[in-house]
Amino acid sequence: MTTVLLLILSVVTGVFLGKHFGKKEKLAKNLLILSAGFLITICLNEVFPQVYTSAGSNNLGIFVIGGVLLQMILEALTKGFEHGHFHHHSEHNILPAALMVGLFIHAFIEGIPLANETHEMSPYLWGIVFHNLPISFILGAFLFNRKGESKSSSSYPSILIVALFALASPMGMLLGNYFNPDLQPYFLAIVGGIFLHISSVIIFESNKNHNIDWVKIGLVVLGVSLALMMHVFHQHPAAHSH
Repeated sequence: MTTVLLLILSVVTGVFLGKHFGKKEKLAKNLLILSAGFLITICLNEVFPQVYTSAGSNNLGIFVIGGVLLQMILEALTKGFEHGHFHHHSEHNILPAALMVGLFIHAFIEGIPLANETHEMSPYLWGIVFHNLPISFILGAFLFNRKGESKSSSSYPSILIVALFALASPMGMLLGNYFNPDLQPYFLAIVGGIFLHISSVIIFESNKNHNIDWVKIGLVVLGVSLALMMHVFHQHPAAHSH
């Protein structure tokens, strides 16, 4: 129950901040960079070790690549929304229906491995929470501050999109309870590919004029440090096999 609450609150909090501070693009960008540093560390330090120490891990690299490719396909729907690219396009090019489908699938798949997480301080769970905040910030800014639309005309569809996004990971977690635990490494591998693609795009995007962006570097280091602290203090179960 705590896990579900954290997932929903991460989306609601991000949307609330985006609705009221959505015009501050620098804040959204900084949140994304911080979360990317956190996410790539969780990916390399938590997700991939679990994947590659599991039974039958020889072929799991294919599923990691599958996660990368899946995220590339989903971005055809979301137009790179997950790493803050919505402002590079006309807002009318991002249909709310396509955006909703892309974000829902993305969050739903991330939720499936949570069925086997029993600790509220799980780095994987907090990776999703940190990941949800900036995406929800951008979502709130996009849905509730669109030009040329009255608040009343867009409120109900926007609230529906937010609700579906907030419930997507909990629904994935619920479905995950019905899967054979032996499938856990495969879902983790797919999510690892998704995490790797999103975080690397954010971190390795070219800086303006290819100058060194010390703020960006500092935020990435901060995100990495937070994830490493969580890794150190989280009690990891002994190597498991099914």
